[in-house]
Amino acid sequence: MEDAGGGPPAPTDRRYDNDAVWRATERLVDAGLTAERLGYDSYWLTEHHFQHEGYEVVPNGLMLGAVIAERTERIRLGMAFNIVPQWNPLRFAEDFATLHNFSGGRAILGVGRGTVPREAETLGTKIGSFDNPDQVVADDLNRQQFDEAMQVIRMALDQETFAFHGEVYDFPPPGIPDRGGTVQELTLVPRPLYPYEIWQAITSPPTLEEVPRRGWGGVFWNNHPTFLAERWRRFAEVYEEAHGRELARGEKRMLVLCTRVGDTREQAVEQLRPGHDEFWKFLGPYGWSKGYMGEDGRPAASGLVPTLEDSLDQRIFLAGSPADLAESIGWYRDLLGLEELLLFPGMPGDSYDVVEEQMARLAEEVLPLLA
Repeated sequence: MEDAGGGPPAPTDRRYDNDAVWRATERLVDAGLTAERLGYDSYWLTEHHFQHEGYEVVPNGLMLGAVIAERTERIRLGMAFNIVPQWNPLRFAEDFATLHNFSGGRAILGVGRGTVPREAETLGTKIGSFDNPDQVVADDLNRQQFDEAMQVIRMALDQETFAFHGEVYDFPPPGIPDRGGTVQELTLVPRPLYPYEIWQAITSPPTLEEVPRRGWGGVFWNNHPTFLAERWRRFAEVYEEAHGRELARGEKRMLVLCTRVGDTREQAVEQLRPGHDEFWKFLGPYGWSKGYMGEDGRPAASGLVPTLEDSLDQRIFLAGSPADLAESIGWYRDLLGLEELLLFPGMPGDSYDVVEEQMARLAEEVLPLLA
């Protein structure tokens, strides 16, 4: 994007044609191969739909993951995140199991509830917000859909046969005729041949309480360190209460950090600014900045569009020389007992050449300093 930044154009005024979108898709596959070559443990995509603006162009990361799996040998493949209420849960379970088996057990089951109403309402759900009373009905529906869908997905993946009869989903529906009888149970084909992990995005207090009770991993992003440390500890407390054992250092908790490596801090900040401002111009209105700290020391109001200085001062984005980034990541490692780090090295508007250069600098210049 030659015009990335905090000013015009408005996000929805951009329109990329099909050829440009497909070039971006091919470069995302290339980046997955680069991630394996550079020695990263995993490579994560994200699910979005109808994004003519060009921000997020992967509607089915499981399908794209299968392409990457065929071209790699080692790297694990995750989704941050599959938006479960937008799927038929049985079709989703089939696709995930297929990717997991073809990749030799390298798929990571990343799940979330969604962000963008344009996608959600077109694909059969609603998007609400825990802290917005005007959206409580939509939020309740979305949570119920997600909860039931995940029950269905787990049963389908883990059990030889299953049936589920809830308020949202009814599998199998009653009275289906089949060879002289009626269908009482279903069997997913295929099912996973290998164990799998589940990770869910945590952006609200109810989700913070629920994910550790389910025994899944929690992913934290865009949180002021004070709030992050509190939520990190609370996750461990809930897990121990629910499962009767203490989590090991960093276990089942993942941090996402947006980064930019430059030769100097000044250069990195200058290079990061357009993409950072574009990122928040798009996502701020969806409430992604609620983890920032306001002037009163409380979480920022929904809809905040932070400046780059806000993001750097609150350590939510990291920019600097390799030594600067290693120091900042090490600071988080000491604060949290961090073991699982998901790096976000590209901003809206960056070319894929820049993204792959950033991936290389992180792998070759920053991460070795943390060994």
